[in-house]
Amino acid sequence: MVNNMNISYDSYRIFYYVAKYQNFTQAADRLMNSQPNVTRAIKNLEGALGCRLFLRSNRGVRLTPEGEKLYAHIAPAVEHIRAGEEAVAADQSLQSGIVTIAASEIALRCCLLPVLGEYRRNYPGVRIRVSNHSTSQAVAALRDGLADFAVVTAADGLPKGLSQRRVKDIQEVPVCGEAFSFLKGRTLSLEELIQYPLIGLGPDTVSFRFFSRFFSRRQLPFRLDIETAAADQILPFVREGLGIGFVPEEFLQEQPSSAPVQVLSLEEPIPKRSILLLNRERQALSAAARKLNQMMIP
Repeated sequence: MVNNMNISYDSYRIFYYVAKYQNFTQAADRLMNSQPNVTRAIKNLEGALGCRLFLRSNRGVRLTPEGEKLYAHIAPAVEHIRAGEEAVAADQSLQSGIVTIAASEIALRCCLLPVLGEYRRNYPGVRIRVSNHSTSQAVAALRDGLADFAVVTAADGLPKGLSQRRVKDIQEVPVCGEAFSFLKGRTLSLEELIQYPLIGLGPDTVSFRFFSRFFSRRQLPFRLDIETAAADQILPFVREGLGIGFVPEEFLQEQPSSAPVQVLSLEEPIPKRSILLLNRERQALSAAARKLNQMMIP
């Protein structure tokens, strides 16, 4: 048993290619090296191991029994390392990789989806995982390391260790269906608006707290007659005439011609809200996640 060896990976890599091609010249070409350097490296390796690894002949070289034993161990190691290098190179060139995003529904519909479409067209080899959460759930997923980054509507406060950047602002509007079409064309006060049934997300959501503050600053209550579990459920309830809902203008871009909703006018418009890009501080992103992160910022 030989102790205290200090043989470099490069020496074993040269040995691997000489053994694979059974020819010093071909190995040198594959390694983009000179034949004398390859020959010298093999001699040094044989000296360090204390045995011959190759038998030379006019037709090339072949492994000795000791060389065959060494090759049986070295070949898988070199091939695994090469596969790892190729995988990293593919990730860096955005030919592969995985990006995991935690997104609130409003942020997904109003901001993230168009960017994902462009990203997918440019980098089809990258896999994308999107988890649809409430804002608080998306923040928790990012904090716990379950997502590379998060895209959410502006929250009340962020846990330590997270940073935020504004992506865009959204404007929400009150909408009604045919049952309340008599309100169309009028400019409503908030006092008038709350006389009608309201539809929206429940009290445990950022959206509910946002509208509660908006109404309470005018000394008005904000009570929902129908609470929905998701933002995209508001419009179907509105179309059925069950009440008045608040949705981002982006939700109205593709309306069915059979049951369009009507946007109502308010004396005091609803304040705009921001879509935020959240990241963990001091967290290195993969090349694929970093590129998508950059594309989110206008």
